[in-house]
Amino acid sequence: MDGFELFALQDTPLNVAGLAASLADSHAGAFVSFEGRVRDTNGDREVIGLEYEAYPTLSLEEGTAILHEALPGVISARCVHRVGSLAVGDIAVWVGVIAGHRDEAFSACRFIIDEVKLRVPIWKKERYRDGSSEWIGIEGARSRLS
Repeated sequence: MDGFELFALQDTPLNVAGLAASLADSHAGAFVSFEGRVRDTNGDREVIGLEYEAYPTLSLEEGTAILHEALPGVISARCVHRVGSLAVGDIAVWVGVIAGHRDEAFSACRFIIDEVKLRVPIWKKERYRDGSSEWIGIEGARSRLS
């Protein structure tokens, strides 16, 4: 399991097969992953793409802390979040967990993605078909940094 970061930011497309392979372990009876993808709508607005920005030092620190919180009870876990420009259908975030059994793997995977969305300072700007754009959820994120 050595040789990779538990939590990482990446400005290039994610290699899901490579990420999954980095968690290979003969002790694992369960592997669970989650892929968060850019969807083409938000409410009644047609989305054509996203921009993700992060506060890198704090994001890596908080993301790594979340993974450490998830590790008791599982063999290993990993999360990678994209930053930069993404198109509809691109994978924005990937979480993978291996554990002895499925219940622990599913629970840890859910915990990681929920906590990353709640605690890690990564902001999303949606770009719409009509030419406008909007930052999503930035008010709450800014208040957590102050």
